[in-house]
Amino acid sequence: QVQLVESGGGLVQAGGSLRLSCAASGRSFSIYAMGWFRQAPGKEREFVAGINWSGGSTNYANSVKGRFTISRDNAKNTVYLQMNSLKPEDTADYYCAAHLGYGLGHVSSLQSTYDYWGQGTQVTVSS
Repeated sequence: QVQLVESGGGLVQAGGSLRLSCAASGRSFSIYAMGWFRQAPGKEREFVAGINWSGGSTNYANSVKGRFTISRDNAKNTVYLQMNSLKPEDTADYYCAAHLGYGLGHVSSLQSTYDYWGQGTQVTVSS
């Protein structure tokens, strides 16, 4: 079992930046692959970015490539999402997720792959 708690959301103007954090507790953090998903009002939850257990592989949705960066610090049991050049369409609740993935190089973008989810943090980008 792993528990996930997101932080760092807030209100920012278009073009601005935010860094989301997801702190994990429970079993060894380094055996989990991590992902960020988001859900905008009236829309389905979608994949944003993911990182494998070691941090050696990442995966991004096309809509955020070049603007968002996912990283992890296994010593701190934390995964980050640095969001730059934010747009109003990035407004959503952002969720951190995890699944057991020790040794895997592939980073899944499928929600069904992820077993553990945080409660979410809200990001609002004003125009």
